[in-house]
Amino acid sequence: MVRLLTFLSGDAAVSAGLCRRLAEFLDSGIVPAVPRTGMGAAGEIMQLAHAFGPLVGIGQVLGPDGALRPARQALRSHGLGELSLGPKEGIALIQGVPGTTALCVLRLHEAAALASLMEASAALSIAAAGASRDPYSAACGRGDDVLAAVLGRLRSAVGDDPSPRSLQAPVSFRVAGPVLAQVHRAAGLLEAAVRRALTGVTDSPAYLGGRFIGTAGFYGIDLAAHCDLLTAALCHAAEVAAARIHRLLDPAVTGLPAQLAAEPGPDTGLSPIHKRAAGEVHAMRRLAAATPVGLIETSGGQEDVQSFAWEAADKLFTALRHAHVVTASELLVAYHAAALSGRQPPAGCRPVLDWLAGIIGPPDGDRTFGVDLERLIRSER
Repeated sequence: MVRLLTFLSGDAAVSAGLCRRLAEFLDSGIVPAVPRTGMGAAGEIMQLAHAFGPLVGIGQVLGPDGALRPARQALRSHGLGELSLGPKEGIALIQGVPGTTALCVLRLHEAAALASLMEASAALSIAAAGASRDPYSAACGRGDDVLAAVLGRLRSAVGDDPSPRSLQAPVSFRVAGPVLAQVHRAAGLLEAAVRRALTGVTDSPAYLGGRFIGTAGFYGIDLAAHCDLLTAALCHAAEVAAARIHRLLDPAVTGLPAQLAAEPGPDTGLSPIHKRAAGEVHAMRRLAAATPVGLIETSGGQEDVQSFAWEAADKLFTALRHAHVVTASELLVAYHAAALSGRQPPAGCRPVLDWLAGIIGPPDGDRTFGVDLERLIRSER
């Protein structure tokens, strides 16, 4: 779909017939089989060869059951013939950054849903810990519209608490606003990079000003860098959430039983959930390195650098999955802390508590909390 959209700019100088065939592929539901990793090209030549080879009967596609099928067989089953490519159309199909752009669109949708859930889990932890509401006041968002919006949503969720447990809660609670604002900010910057990829010059050669000229539009550093920025923001947000989980299990912070166990000692409490979150955070740390760093010459030195944008988008995919589990872990722990506190929850936290109760049920004593966690993870998806 992305490549069809970028064809319509005219830069690729392809025929209307090729555009119609891409539309037919979309309508028919034919899904080319494209490898996820191991692509060391300067652009997306290898991935796009897999993606668009089926147009001419080359390569494989994914069947309804996920099994691989020969492309020619899939074309025949949908009443389509093998396309004969016109001048410039072969190279046009392996140019640009449509694959990474498309992956980023999918990841942005997932990131928006996860960021909203992260805000809900942070708010529930703040309320359950009886943390001071000072760090979420409107005055703290001065000069930063993104932060101001996040703080406003947190205030709406946690309400006021005239009698907080301490003058200052642990830092992991106090910095919830700036940490979540950075997730939103990084996602916004990636969205802007996607819009540039959809409207800018990504073909080489591109038909510009009445002639074909060589360009560098295929080099996805813009997308790679902003995927990495969002990945790093998610890694940090997950670390901060895991720190809040630890603090919620600490009687010195919450005044609640150790590990949130109904009977500390005989009962394990929620410590296994904290250990799961710690494992997810550890796995995320390996994702925070800059993807475009580590260039390798290929093609006899002609392709002497790579942006590795496709790999950056795949790392973002992985980071979202790990952060999702950490967020679910915080929700589960905060849900139990809120129940054990005996305090009336803020009205703004009531919807998420009711949602959790519908998935997990009443927090009644020790049990296999991993089962609750997996149920929560599946429901969020």
